[in-house]
Amino acid sequence: MKLILLGAPGAGKGTQATKIADRYGIVHISTGDIFRANIKAGTKIGLLAKSYTERGELVPDEVTVDIVKDRLTWDDCKNGYLLDGFPRNLFQAKELDTFAEIDGVVNINIDHKLLMDRLCGRRVCRECGESYHVSTLNGRTTCERCGGELYQRKDDNPETVDARLAVYNEQTAPLIDYYTEKGIILNFTGSEAPADVLFEEIKTVLDRLK
Repeated sequence: MKLILLGAPGAGKGTQATKIADRYGIVHISTGDIFRANIKAGTKIGLLAKSYTERGELVPDEVTVDIVKDRLTWDDCKNGYLLDGFPRNLFQAKELDTFAEIDGVVNINIDHKLLMDRLCGRRVCRECGESYHVSTLNGRTTCERCGGELYQRKDDNPETVDARLAVYNEQTAPLIDYYTEKGIILNFTGSEAPADVLFEEIKTVLDRLK
């Protein structure tokens, strides 16, 4: 099964991606994780990515496409994969069509106010990338999953979040129409309900694609 996960920043894609990958035995490929790993390692791509993300902007298309194209050739992608954070615009989507055949596109819609609360209250593990919200931490500063330190990303502030959402609405939202025309879009609505509730809805639909 080869899937794409769409949704604005803060829609809960990371949580659903982990559940989907575990359920169907496919690899979760997050371009954000790839870039963050390169940023942490201080690579050329990492420094370039950092210069854009700190301003709430996107990494250039050509760089992103090349990284994803290479990643999909790895052995762990043979049984399928879930693309999270790619494609981000029509150019990337059309480029993806030249080297991959996608079975379904999971799209999570969510209210703007809820997105703002989620992102500004988000804390991320420095080690494994697991995300939490301050409302659930009860003062805890370490990751339940691996014990790593939790921190607030520099771009998780109101000004940058607004910029990121504006970029999403302009560049990524049109992908919904693109994949709707292809007949592979799967729409879901995110809410304040537990993530497991949304996953049950997603699972019911994806089980039919197996």
